[in-house]
Amino acid sequence: MKNIIKLIPLLVLVSFISCKQTDSKTAENLYSKESSHPSLILTKQGVKDIRANLGSIPIFDKTLAIAQAEIDAEIVKGFDVPVPKDYSGGYTHETHKKNYILMQKAGVLYQILNDEKYAKYVKDMLFEYAKQYPTWPVHPKPRSYARGKLFWQCLNDSNWLVYTSQAYDCIYNYLTEEERNVLETDLFRPFADFISKENPQFFNRVHNHATWGNAAVGMIALAMDDDELLDRALNGVKDVDFNPNEKDNDGGYIRKDGQKIGFFANINEPFSPDGYFTEGPYYQRYASYPFLIFAQALQNKKPAEKVFEYKDGVLLKSVMALLNLSDVDGEFFLLNDAQKGMSYFNASLISTVDIGYHFGGNNPELLSIAKMQGEVTLDDAGLAVALGIKEGKEKPFVKKSIQLSDGPDGDQGAVGILRSDDLEVVFKYTAHGLSHGHYDKLSFALFEDGVEVVQDYGMSRFVNIEQKGGGNYLKENTTWAKQTIAHNTITQNEKSQFKGNYDIGSKYHSNKYIFSVEDKNIQVASAKEENAYPGTKLHRTMVTIKDEVYENPYVLDILRVTSENNNQYDLPFYFLGQIMQADFEYSKLPTPEVLGNSDGYQHLYKEAEANVMGENIKLNWLLNNKFYTYSAVTTNNDEVIFGRIGANDPEYNLRNEQTLILRKKKAKNALYVSTIESHGTYDPVSELAINAYSNIEQLTVVHNSKEYTAVLIEEKNGTSKLFIISNENNDNEATHKLTINNKDYTWKGSYILIENK
Repeated sequence: MKNIIKLIPLLVLVSFISCKQTDSKTAENLYSKESSHPSLILTKQGVKDIRANLGSIPIFDKTLAIAQAEIDAEIVKGFDVPVPKDYSGGYTHETHKKNYILMQKAGVLYQILNDEKYAKYVKDMLFEYAKQYPTWPVHPKPRSYARGKLFWQCLNDSNWLVYTSQAYDCIYNYLTEEERNVLETDLFRPFADFISKENPQFFNRVHNHATWGNAAVGMIALAMDDDELLDRALNGVKDVDFNPNEKDNDGGYIRKDGQKIGFFANINEPFSPDGYFTEGPYYQRYASYPFLIFAQALQNKKPAEKVFEYKDGVLLKSVMALLNLSDVDGEFFLLNDAQKGMSYFNASLISTVDIGYHFGGNNPELLSIAKMQGEVTLDDAGLAVALGIKEGKEKPFVKKSIQLSDGPDGDQGAVGILRSDDLEVVFKYTAHGLSHGHYDKLSFALFEDGVEVVQDYGMSRFVNIEQKGGGNYLKENTTWAKQTIAHNTITQNEKSQFKGNYDIGSKYHSNKYIFSVEDKNIQVASAKEENAYPGTKLHRTMVTIKDEVYENPYVLDILRVTSENNNQYDLPFYFLGQIMQADFEYSKLPTPEVLGNSDGYQHLYKEAEANVMGENIKLNWLLNNKFYTYSAVTTNNDEVIFGRIGANDPEYNLRNEQTLILRKKKAKNALYVSTIESHGTYDPVSELAINAYSNIEQLTVVHNSKEYTAVLIEEKNGTSKLFIISNENNDNEATHKLTINNKDYTWKGSYILIENK
């Protein structure tokens, strides 16, 4: 008994020490977790540096003041967390979208200004979501292959979590451990499980959808210090069966056999080594935010992952590639599905530029873009940019002619951009572009000083305008915008390339042939396509020529078609502006006729037609008070069609824009040669038209064989130029000799431009 009594104090002491050690470890772990916040887009040191510089960094101070005024007003108004029911543009959709943006801003304001009202605003909204989220079923709108809960698709749910995780990271230390447990148990983990485990068809993809999903789960994983969730974000949901034939709403395959999944897979496969994103710049702009914001968080919290070094730093290269895929006004070129007017003034590009600068070696050219954007992100990266601008480090971002390869290894074609003074030619010879791709191999568009002169239609969608299909893709995106005839490239026998079939089109890509831009006076991009139509090969060459005889550079376009069979070839020319004059006789139909039955032709009206007998044709038009002329070589019995978009469009979903189609019937081989000139201006005040006519007298094909094509450009002042291209040998060191009209021409390289004075 005495021994037992003696043991009691000892047991109590051991118990006390043990409990104290446990409490000490718990406290240490808790302190360690708390001391690591904020750590996603803001770091503790970053917050200190921002506070130390406030009032002396104008662009940051301005951005902060605007955000503070916005959030202060919203705090006064209060918030709503409505039961989800709407598509894009509807009240519930826009409210939940607004909420995640407001929470992210309020969280950042709490860290920078150290005012608890901002933390409380985030906390109150999060607890309202935590209360309601478990009660919500899958979203009632059925259109998506992966329906969300807050929104009609998991994609938008992922947007919510990417932003909200930043807010949670910022107020983490403001919350008690009990409050954090409630949010993580009732909201964040179920949310992450829903968009990943419960929707692997969405999460386990290589697509911008999955990028958002991976980033969402990864961001909240980092905020919660959850390694299991982080592994899921980086490597996908494992051991999940999938149907290789399953497709999304755009007709793209969910996943291919053997395809890797997770965040790093989404970096590796869609990006080429040059940083080109295979879906095109419009969707790269959209995906750049989750790619780079998650990379920023990983770099801050898990630097051992070396995310910015992955694939030779491709995420940082992608920033420069994306900026180069915009016109002089910063608007992105319309490659694949794209809405006109999207630019690097979009909020996601503010983040892209700032992260690219902060983590990419402080490239001073990015500061000039940030300065034009007029705002920065309220985080460590934004501070770095603000300090760079304050210190006068910026240099102009000079957009030069550039070729950006496509495909994971850069061997699936490319986009070529020729820039000559104010002219920009965008030439597409890429892979398909996943489910957002169009059937438009070897198409082009032309810009001058930021104005689209020869257009790519873009997509048929009015984003977030509810009355137009809930803000989603319209059926005309498939029946018109993706079809070949909607683009400036060849359509054979009124059928789209690859039969308009994603399964076929996604297997092939065009091939680079020439890209030569060292000489500013003549720049050449040339590419071949041999799979768009079985038995038919296409070879197109775009040339910009700068000459003192002309007011502006002009474009030479050579498109060769060789086939095993006789076909009908249609080459549309989608010019924008008002027709001034056509130098050929045409008959305008009393009533427009629908041009065809399918493959986009059902959406074109024929308004006028002409048969030409082998002479040149010229079309002169006015756009933005500038004159342009299209000159084209024709052969006997070529047909010219003036068309207009808008047939079979009962809901007016399509823009009623014009085109000129040059049609060749019953032709086995065909050669299309044309020029596009920018010349002269019209002043509506003085009412004077200056240099309103073409400077080209005649275009003549003086040689065309399997090996060579030669075009003579005769000018009205009596001078001429001869352009010759080697069709089979693109070796820069090869020597060529060609006899034309008893005159020998010898040159080195794949092409030559000869001036005849």
